[in-house]
Amino acid sequence: MNIAVLHTIAGLHRHSGGTSTVVPALCESLGVSGAIVHLAAQNFSRQAEDNILPDTKYVNTHLIPAVHIQKWRISFSPYFKAEISDLCKKQHIQIVHDNGLWLPTNHVAADVSRKRGLPLVIQPHGMLEPWALSYRAWKKQLAWRLYQRRDLQTAALLVATSRQEADGFRRVGLRNPVAVIPNGVDLPVWKERSISGDGAHYALFLSRIHPVKGLMNLVAAWSQVRPDGWRMVVAGPDEGGYRAEVEAAVRKAGIEKSFQFVGSVASAEKEKCYREADLFILPSFSENFGMVVAEALSYGVPVITTRGAPWEGLVTHRCGWWVDIGVEPLTDALREAVEMSDAERQDMGKRGRRFVEAEFSWPMIAEKMLAAYRWILGQGAKPDTIC
Repeated sequence: MNIAVLHTIAGLHRHSGGTSTVVPALCESLGVSGAIVHLAAQNFSRQAEDNILPDTKYVNTHLIPAVHIQKWRISFSPYFKAEISDLCKKQHIQIVHDNGLWLPTNHVAADVSRKRGLPLVIQPHGMLEPWALSYRAWKKQLAWRLYQRRDLQTAALLVATSRQEADGFRRVGLRNPVAVIPNGVDLPVWKERSISGDGAHYALFLSRIHPVKGLMNLVAAWSQVRPDGWRMVVAGPDEGGYRAEVEAAVRKAGIEKSFQFVGSVASAEKEKCYREADLFILPSFSENFGMVVAEALSYGVPVITTRGAPWEGLVTHRCGWWVDIGVEPLTDALREAVEMSDAERQDMGKRGRRFVEAEFSWPMIAEKMLAAYRWILGQGAKPDTIC
């Protein structure tokens, strides 16, 4: 019997961050693997193309009208509860899988699952990591006391994308079963990377321009190394005007000629960025997974990231640098990376591609999630992903 699952998420807008990309991809992979998948999300836009939507052949997506009040930073839908409750009843949903924390939609999903007697799976997507908890902490402390702790404690299963994230669940006192299942990545067609004939190279940062991403440390490290013939390309949406602060730091360091900000990039532009990059850098303070790391590796780009992201595999598979958070470790890794030969970096990139192929393909991830669902429903043995 095919499992009927309802995934819920606050929104799928293209500029909402990695979760709005990962959740549709997971839903689509579950559908391809035989599950009956419904995906419910708030919709703040009149243009459907503003949202990242899975293939309609595999996922039934329900965009529920919502409003966003920019002045108060409030987003809500008065219809969300009724809509997902109705979906659970009419579509014979067996499991509710909620994505994210802290928002009214998350509490609604937990409330509906309890009232309908359905097992609840919660996937925080890094929102219980220490840095995330400290950001706008008073609001989260209030939500924790009012509903979030109870919602988490009553979940049948929590999903972590890494052992590091699972350990974080235990640190805040959660004792539920935890499935450690990483995010997947769509593997692009492999193309052998060409070596630049003019000696020009570029490093890529591709993510939200936000304080958690460690861009100020990157500016400081780049200003110390000042690699000859290299350009640093920063791609991604600006959040809260933070890009202006980073640009000011770049000017103050006198490195504006080698730093380029290109803003948000669409899918074709994003692929071009990866294919042309010689090095990928994500100097984050905290990442529950770091989807862009997996994407960069899938294109054969060696990666520098911090221990704030769960990417020890960069070291064990010899495809990048996994360094302590801070300017000095980042500087050392950057200097080593740019002083390598093109051939050495390309060999690292090939090892990275093999690493991703072996451990992060979406069909493999979907099968792990389905095994966890079957266990919850009493239809299968406890998978080794669950601790």
